[in-house]
Amino acid sequence: MSVHFKKKAANAQTAIPTASLPDIIFMLLIFFMVTTVLRETTVQVRTILPQAEAIEKIEQKRLVTYVYIGPKKLQNNQVGETAIQIDDALVDEVTNVRTIMYNKLTEQPRLIVSLRVDESSEMGKVIDVQQELREAGTLRINYSSKRDIEGTL
Repeated sequence: MSVHFKKKAANAQTAIPTASLPDIIFMLLIFFMVTTVLRETTVQVRTILPQAEAIEKIEQKRLVTYVYIGPKKLQNNQVGETAIQIDDALVDEVTNVRTIMYNKLTEQPRLIVSLRVDESSEMGKVIDVQQELREAGTLRINYSSKRDIEGTL
């Protein structure tokens, strides 16, 4: 007689232990909260925005790059001549705006440029910046203003 031995299949299923999963999630959450840096721009030019009646809010703030145009802030609340600031750096030459914005546009093709112009700025400087933005191909331009509360301009 031939006796065949049959192997019994193991019915025990191994489960993944999930008891420490909430602890791991909270540790990761705390780690990312501590290490994340919220970047704020230090504005080096004065920008008192003009008032407007019709204002539209931009929904996607991460696509926006701000260009500040206004008198340069000096010590003791003094102001100097009109300057241009992109991000945290002052731009020495107006022609540098084209290079900076072209590089930003290649990184973010849906870039929106928001001009924050002081109401007492020289209009010639603003037109020069607009021309450089046009040459860089950044055609999505927004002009920042504050809402006119009284309804009169």
